[in-house]
Parts: sequence; structure tokens; C-alpha cells
Amino acid sequence: MTSFQTVLIPAKDLAAARELYTKLLGTAPSADSDYYVGYDVDGQQRPAEGRQSDTGAGSAARNESPTQHIGLVPGGGEVTSYLHVEDLNGAIDQITAAGGSVVEEPKSVGGPRRVAVVADPSGGRIGLLSDAG
Repeated sequence: MTSFQTVLIPAKDLAAARELYTKLLGTAPSADSDYYVGYDVDGQQRPAEGRQSDTGAGSAARNESPTQHIGLVPGGGEVTSYLHVEDLNGAIDQITAAGGSVVEEPKSVGGPRRVAVVADPSGGRIGLLSDAG
């Protein structure tokens, strides 16, 4: 497992949240649509394989400087921090073997990126994100 790099924040009013986070973070969104607004807050992009900005360089070079990504999603609910992992299924197996549980089954969210949400034994939510497919 690597590090927590992505935080998704539900917003009942995405336009108002976009305005607030643009001012708060001091940068324009790197992704901006009616269903998702994303910010790369340290100014370094870490493209996933197969994304438009992918240059074909080896994945090790792309992973040297991880970006903190803040994403706004429509709706209410809990903020979820995503741990970036190489092996999504393996991470789920480790967590469930240690007493955790699966909250949201793995799903594809574009390109090779897959996500899942698990809970630790006390119910704390952890997002898992993998670009390994």
C-alpha cells in the first residue's frame, strides 16, 4: 500500500462547493463537470495509464511525486479518503482478514482505475483506489 492521496467530498450544491474550494485551494479545478470537480492541489499531475495526459513513460517515473487530489461529488454523505494501492483485490483481502469489511464492491471508474470502499473493524470508512486495473 502506498499513501492516502485522494479525498472525495460530497456536495449538495456542486456549483457553490466549486466556488468555495477554488478560493480555498487557490487553484482552478483540473477536472470540472456537472458530476465531478477535481483539484490537484500540489500542482504536480500524476497521470494514470491510459489517460489523455499519459506520455507513455514508465509508471515508476509517474509515481515519484504523488499528487494530493481533492474531488467534489454531488450528493450528501461522508468524506472518503482513498488509499492508493497497487493491488485492489489484495488490499481488500488484507483488510477483511484483519477484521474489516467491504462497504462498496470494486468498480471501474474509467480507464484502468478501479475503486472500492471498505470499513475497518470499528466502522471507519477507507476508500481504495488502484490504477493497476
